[in-house]
Amino acid sequence: MMQERLARYETILNQLERKGRRRKLFAQSGKDFTSNDYLGLVGSQRLRASVISAIERGVPVGAGGSRLLRGNHPEHEMLEEEAATFFGSERMLYFGSGYAANLAVLSTLPQRNDLIIYDELIHASAHAGIAAGRGRAASVSHNDLEATEDVIRKWRQADGKGHPWIVVESLYSMDGDKAPLAGLMDLADRYDGFLFVDEAHATGVHGMDGRGFAAELEGRDNVIVLHTCGKALGVEGALVGGSGVLCDYLINHARPFIYATAPSPLAAAVVREALKILYDEPERRRKLHSMITYANDQILSHFGREGSGSQILPVILGDNARTLRIAQQMQADGFDLRAIRPPTVPANTARLRISVTLNVELSTVSRMFDRLATVIAEAQL
Repeated sequence: MMQERLARYETILNQLERKGRRRKLFAQSGKDFTSNDYLGLVGSQRLRASVISAIERGVPVGAGGSRLLRGNHPEHEMLEEEAATFFGSERMLYFGSGYAANLAVLSTLPQRNDLIIYDELIHASAHAGIAAGRGRAASVSHNDLEATEDVIRKWRQADGKGHPWIVVESLYSMDGDKAPLAGLMDLADRYDGFLFVDEAHATGVHGMDGRGFAAELEGRDNVIVLHTCGKALGVEGALVGGSGVLCDYLINHARPFIYATAPSPLAAAVVREALKILYDEPERRRKLHSMITYANDQILSHFGREGSGSQILPVILGDNARTLRIAQQMQADGFDLRAIRPPTVPANTARLRISVTLNVELSTVSRMFDRLATVIAEAQL
């Protein structure tokens, strides 16, 4: 009987296996070319010391309840205040994850008569938030300003009465390219709309002091920005910045905020330290950007095409099985490269996603690219 109940799930898993799309968990192994720990803060001495210091001054590990009950700790409020000052936002709210933050914002703030126009390559968590919300939604081609304006204009002509919400990532997680934020901001202003920017992969790495690509836009009443804390900041959670009115609306209406146990006050304390590191240690970003330039040059010299220009460098191979075999060979050679396959990326664009971090030295980057070029060439024989 039990086998019968589970058979349908096993069938679907077997289908994924045949398509080369079944996901599995693997232990950390080899040189890091996969993580989002861009600044190498996850294992940093300062963050370790901040954990010890916070515990010694009595900061609890858990919150014990939602923020609206007894879970609202002074560490949460100090983090939000300091982060708002750092990023230039009127107010900020701390969420347990970037997924929860995207879900909260996009399921709550766009109203029934509003239109959400989202880039086709936005993160799965943004899709989840849009699907759970009340606004109409329309996808547009990646980084296509003309298509974005065309959708808004046709909606207005068809008597659209609400406000448009333009939803993008400032730096795309699988392609490593930037959004045209200036043009998108202009559209939001001209059509009385809002711009929501997910800075997940830009926070800590790009912009002055690591404030991200949207730094010059934060503080406007029609801009909402998400900064994740589990990538370059090396901790966990996410900060959503916006006007005081919008943040208060989230507190009162966002179910992922209202009904979730508050993030760990200990994590909030460590994020505070991570923000100080961004300001105190600019040499981390300088070193990383030097490595980014080098890695992009390696893409050009080994594969004959321009790199993304950022710390995220996709090597698109297309075929799922071939991509997986190449990734496995690189892992066997001591380089932690992972195969990214549909549905995470569009069909026929399976790829290796190379992540440049301070967890490796420049010589290791060089050796990895040399070996990758050889493995890909051998796979074509």
